[in-house]
Amino acid sequence: MRITFFGATGTVTGSRFLVEHQGLRILVDCGLYQGLRKLRLRNWAAFPVKPASVDAVVLTHAHIDHSGMLPVLVRDGFKGPIFCTEGSADLLRILLPDAAHLQEEEARYRNKEGLTKHNPALPLYTAADSDAVLGRLQPMPEHVAIDLGKGLTATYQNAGHILGASSIRFEENDNSVLFSGDVGRKSDPVHLAPEKAGNADVLVMECTYGDRLHGDEDPAEELLTAVLRTMERGGTLVIPAFAVGRTQIILHLLAELKRAGRLPDIPVFLDSPMAIHTTDVLFKSPGAHRLSHEAVCRIRDLVQFTPTPEESKALTARPGPKIVVSASGMASGGRVLHHLRRALPNRKDTVLLVGFQAAGTRGEALENGSPTVKIFGLDIRVECEVTRITSLSAHADAEELMQWLSETGKPRQTFLVHGRPTGLQAMADRLLEERGWDATIPEFGDSFVVS
Repeated sequence: MRITFFGATGTVTGSRFLVEHQGLRILVDCGLYQGLRKLRLRNWAAFPVKPASVDAVVLTHAHIDHSGMLPVLVRDGFKGPIFCTEGSADLLRILLPDAAHLQEEEARYRNKEGLTKHNPALPLYTAADSDAVLGRLQPMPEHVAIDLGKGLTATYQNAGHILGASSIRFEENDNSVLFSGDVGRKSDPVHLAPEKAGNADVLVMECTYGDRLHGDEDPAEELLTAVLRTMERGGTLVIPAFAVGRTQIILHLLAELKRAGRLPDIPVFLDSPMAIHTTDVLFKSPGAHRLSHEAVCRIRDLVQFTPTPEESKALTARPGPKIVVSASGMASGGRVLHHLRRALPNRKDTVLLVGFQAAGTRGEALENGSPTVKIFGLDIRVECEVTRITSLSAHADAEELMQWLSETGKPRQTFLVHGRPTGLQAMADRLLEERGWDATIPEFGDSFVVS
């Protein structure tokens, strides 16, 4: 068996790994690169192997940095099945059409306003491309072996993180390879705790927070503080939040603060069609998360949805005080850009960052105190308050990753991916010091024989 690393190497996005076994080609994830321009340009490059030569895709979960290039793969010739969990299939039916819509809308806007170096600006893919993916989805339950042929099987095990997220265990004869996917947290207020990794001959592990520990602050208290400060100024609290996972946690915390009588009378809006649909999917999946029926009802009673463009435009123009939760979490696209364009120059307003901000994103620029942020080709001055919550991540931190490995014997080979260089090296050093494991940090295009 051979693994080639075509993504998430030295960075946290663009997850793509090619597994080859006796002539089979299996792609683990097919994610979109986000952040730095040099990485985003890879989205436009020809796929490193011919899509038609790939026999199947096995997806860890539905986040766009793991699934967002599937429309390109299918458009350019891939004909095989796309295996995923039921939860991931539900989310992909929302996320991929929405991602295509955003691509098309941004191209239209840039052409209309002349904000493009290309004539004309084109979307990376279209709604028709994303629709073609959905017909290839083959949802599979956890802990049931998927027969990929030539004696190779793949099995899902729960990874926490978001609805449907899983690790993938490949097995052939006496060899096993475990891809961690994105590992969630035992303390997540909404999503289930991840299963322990278990033993594997070869381990491919994410290290998003390989060099960090999450804060132990109470996120509800930090959220409430941001609300109260913004209300005192009569401003708007804008929360860029990932439509899948983070949005639902924020809404849950707000609803619980309201139930406790601590959240003042302030309107709360969810302004993201994708986040609205995702929230509905989560609520219709009892047993796949920790929320009780009563907790779900409290969220529905608190939040006002703005699904249409007309409602979104009216909300952007509406003065504060108010809370607006909108995608995307790194401010890389979507309706949140319109809210940021209005809020950033306004000293009454607050932008609250609630998740990881990849290098090169607007979210990272805001997190690092940039005096201006470019939105729709314009430099917008940052005059509002910018703050963040550090304890809400859906990714395991360095200590939690070690706990995830607590029942794992020494693999024959360990590969560290999906992290910044500092996080990858910190985890490699820790594994060597505490476990005696020699870990490899692959670069883009590196290929290794693992059995």
